[in-house]
Amino acid sequence: MRFNHSVRLSVIGALLALMLVVPVSSFAGVFISVGFGPPALPVYVQPPCPAVGYIWTPGYWAYGPNGYYWVPGTWVPAPQPGLLWTPGYWGWGGSAFFWHAGYWGPTIGFYGGINYGYGYGGVGYQGGYWRNGGFYYNRSVNNISSVHVTNVYNTTVVNNVTVNHVSYNGGQGGIQARPTTAEQTAARQTHYAPTTLQARQETMAASNRQLWASENHGRPAIAATSKPGEFSGRGVVAAKAAGAPYKAPAERATEAKANNTVPRPGNNAPRPGTTNSSMATTHNNSVPRPPQNVGKTASPRIENTARPAAVPRPTNSASENMSRPGNVPRPETAPKPSAQHASAPPRPQNPPRTQAESRPAPRPETREEGHPKER
Repeated sequence: MRFNHSVRLSVIGALLALMLVVPVSSFAGVFISVGFGPPALPVYVQPPCPAVGYIWTPGYWAYGPNGYYWVPGTWVPAPQPGLLWTPGYWGWGGSAFFWHAGYWGPTIGFYGGINYGYGYGGVGYQGGYWRNGGFYYNRSVNNISSVHVTNVYNTTVVNNVTVNHVSYNGGQGGIQARPTTAEQTAARQTHYAPTTLQARQETMAASNRQLWASENHGRPAIAATSKPGEFSGRGVVAAKAAGAPYKAPAERATEAKANNTVPRPGNNAPRPGTTNSSMATTHNNSVPRPPQNVGKTASPRIENTARPAAVPRPTNSASENMSRPGNVPRPETAPKPSAQHASAPPRPQNPPRTQAESRPAPRPETREEGHPKER
């Protein structure tokens, strides 16, 4: 861990424009970056809403002198009607993970694509909305069983993203999400810092040894509370399980150095590598296919072009049709006229035969037969 103070305030301003969010620690004048990502989000049940006007703020992993610690999720009254809570998130910045704090605003902004649950599925918020100064709760998402709420509705939330408990964006194994157009618009709107109740929740969590990741191994005993700052009583909910097998900080730091540093800092090294390899496999698989397909399509074309060239029958049938249209329905008689056509040249020899039969020459000999009269 390293803390960068006012010396890097100018860098913070540039990162604000790029990351589209306001770091929580910037309100205290401290910008936090860590060399390895936080543990997975624990699995827990949402405690009941304490009163009308409270909005759910999911739990998250913060970082302090003792490493990562869990800040329990809790119900918080909105600073003013019309404001919604955008959760904070850890994001890979090329050389380390940076914390981008949550904030209040008129619309939900980008929170890293992290699936915090209970309306925060990674994009937007499906837990409720403001109308005419009142907050309407979605029964299918919120636990409002212990309070009388009249502004309610039921809408089933369909999650189209992969359900997991990853708690950071980018880097080795992180969520590969980018801000949408609506989230970019939300980043340019007026933001409000976390309330004093939220700041108290985080301060109390940092001093509670049960919430340190090194102690609870990703399964905190206080996963959520009904009200901020109340870490005991009926409103406290313990985690049912860790979101993933816990890894010690030393092991996570070693993995981070191997996967998130120099090789591909700005492009989330592991994912682009896998995408490039997948693209390479698809490219290698697709390259031989076109020539095979071309060969397959070309061979029948060659056969088709060869068949009409090798078969003279259509031309003969055409000549037969031209010579004897009346004999068209008789294909078997076609060769006979061809033989006659072949014998067409000797037809001039037929006149002698007809002359032999008619014998026109002897007719002048009849004049000789008239000689007996002279005799």
